[in-house]
Amino acid sequence: MNVHKLHLDIVSAERQIFSGDVSMVFVSGELGELGVAPGHSQLLTTLRPGYVRAIMADQSEDVFYISGGMLEVQPYIVSVLADTAMRATDIDEAQAIAAKEQAERVLAGKSSAMDVAKATAELAEITAQIRAVQRLKKQARGERA
Repeated sequence: MNVHKLHLDIVSAERQIFSGDVSMVFVSGELGELGVAPGHSQLLTTLRPGYVRAIMADQSEDVFYISGGMLEVQPYIVSVLADTAMRATDIDEAQAIAAKEQAERVLAGKSSAMDVAKATAELAEITAQIRAVQRLKKQARGERA
């Protein structure tokens, strides 16, 4: 076991999205962003819709969208379990922006409580997808978090 690495698994309900060694992981916890380094204390917590940043040994960064889920941390193993997860590179930003605008229209209109609840949940997930794409673009421009 290398004390300078974490093994990260990101798994959705459909498939494994990522499995590999990283030097650091950042996730969207219920109370804000959480950073996990090798040797971190054991932890089990819920995740909100957002993105996961995996920092590789060479300091490059992979970005993933998650719809929320669970995070399990062992000193050298991190598991992200999400209903939906995808690489930020697989997100169609234009489609996500259009879906966000539609959800905002539903929220602005006179809709039933169920429509509002559904639109609010969709808006949170779509916003998280857009943030993941924007994080990826910042990374491509060489900007740090």
